[in-house]
Amino acid sequence: MQNIRNIAIIAHVDHGKTTLVDKILHYTNQFRDNENSGELILDNNDLERERGITIVSKNVSVKYKDTKINIIDTPGHADFGGEVERVLKMADGVVLLVDAFEGPMPQTRFVTGKALALGIKPIVVVNKVDKENCRPDEVYENVFDLFFSLGATEDQLDFPVLYGSSKQGWMSTDWTKPTTDFTELLEAIITHIPAPKVSEGTLQMQVTSLDYSTFVGRIAIGRVVRGSIKENQPVSLVKRDGKIVKSRVKELQLFEGLGRVKVSEVHAGDIVAVVGIEGFEIGDTIADFDNPEQLEVMHIDEPTMNMLFTINNSPFFGKEGKFVTSRHIYDRLQKELEKNLALRVVPTESPDAWLVYGRGILHLSVLIETMRREGYELQVGQPQVIVKEINGAKHEPIEELVVDVPAEVSGKVIELVTQRKGELLIMESKGEMQHLEFSIPSRGIIGLRNNVLTATAGEAVMAHRLKGYEPWKGTIPGRLAGVLISLDTGSTTAYSIDKLQDRGRFFVDPGVEIYEGQILGEHIRDNDLTINVTKGKQLTNMRASGSDDNTRIAPAIKFSLEECMEYIQADEYIEVTPQSIRLRKIYLSENERKVNAKKFV
Repeated sequence: MQNIRNIAIIAHVDHGKTTLVDKILHYTNQFRDNENSGELILDNNDLERERGITIVSKNVSVKYKDTKINIIDTPGHADFGGEVERVLKMADGVVLLVDAFEGPMPQTRFVTGKALALGIKPIVVVNKVDKENCRPDEVYENVFDLFFSLGATEDQLDFPVLYGSSKQGWMSTDWTKPTTDFTELLEAIITHIPAPKVSEGTLQMQVTSLDYSTFVGRIAIGRVVRGSIKENQPVSLVKRDGKIVKSRVKELQLFEGLGRVKVSEVHAGDIVAVVGIEGFEIGDTIADFDNPEQLEVMHIDEPTMNMLFTINNSPFFGKEGKFVTSRHIYDRLQKELEKNLALRVVPTESPDAWLVYGRGILHLSVLIETMRREGYELQVGQPQVIVKEINGAKHEPIEELVVDVPAEVSGKVIELVTQRKGELLIMESKGEMQHLEFSIPSRGIIGLRNNVLTATAGEAVMAHRLKGYEPWKGTIPGRLAGVLISLDTGSTTAYSIDKLQDRGRFFVDPGVEIYEGQILGEHIRDNDLTINVTKGKQLTNMRASGSDDNTRIAPAIKFSLEECMEYIQADEYIEVTPQSIRLRKIYLSENERKVNAKKFV
């Protein structure tokens, strides 16, 4: 029986998890000398690399001395909490990474709370001590306070702490004495993280993650909790609802380095990928064939937000996408449900539209962005928070919002948040920055980031996490300005845009194909204005000095997908295709909009 340690690496977004795993892989010689592995090895899909965030948890393993260390890299963003909650089930210990300047952030609290509740032993790494203004000792105190407030046991409070810089490739027990490598971290993992507990008995393994291969189909990944699992072994699959399905294991794969190797048997304590089991879902138990025993079903937090997904019915339907019908979109959403635990899809009265429930704007936007890159064309409506009825009263999700801003603009941020029913809880100085903590309804966060970044010239750092449900806080003012709507279908002209610049700011450039009912810009007043930007200049032979000025057009404002989701109102859709993102009114003609105006009041 070999020596095994199973650890998960948890941290807030951008505190250096993936970089740390990269360096451990290099340090333990997972690559040949002539192999160019690059950076952020584990962020292997385009979206993760572009955004610099981990979306899906990954498994790798390294050998140190004679111990095999299984490492699980987890997402840091609370919108992907569903990922974190289930993969922690595979770990016996966690390495909590904290930035030496920022200290514990809201998402750190979220993930750490989950880990401590499972009774997992933590090791704390204070990372980025090479940064200016860092305060490692203070951060260590903050982490201790955080553990204490989360109800950690005495054993968990007696955690080892290491300081270092993942980027420079060193870890040490004393931040004033840098070392040259990761030996101290790996030693701490072997010394402090317990080996997996092995209880005798029949096979038990919970499916906590899944993979897909075009050759063998869906692959179940999980940790063998009891007994052992063999190739070609007949097994029982115990579903979440207790139903039992008989099945057979075709092949087993163990994680080794960045890849997987085929084996004939896996004993309790190791993390394994099982090929050949049909119809499993995350949370199911693979158990003994004759007397199956189910493991405790994992609980995943509820979604807090929903959006309407519908087929694209704009005049440009089918021009840019490969998959455009309602069947395509429905099948894709069903496929996503298999691996995205925090997602729910509910049919609506219309056969072409579904309500998709998720954890937050980022969670839903990553799904939409992935679909458009795969060639799907669809429309989505305004994000809505999920309201619950508790003891006869209306309750809504409330978030804990943390904003770090330069002191001179903190007043503007407080004003913006309080307008959206936020309450200021903590205000303290952190070097030259002001650290603000609020309690704010989830509705208030939609559209807030844009305004805060504008007010602070892009210097604010915002993070938020779900706190729970509280009584309804009343109405929150929506978007203040109206929009400019196209009157005609055609191509935009520089001449028309130039003449209409005093009416608002444009979202489209000259020479772009547009259709009637498309949103072209933001009006300077609070009402919507229908405009014609397809009209060209009348070309005559007459010339007058001074009247032939060149057109001077302000650059168009370009929104990202998340910004569009935060911008639109109830009577608007975002049209998403592989090549473009357009904003439009649900009712394209002005007549229809007037007839249906009361629906959206």
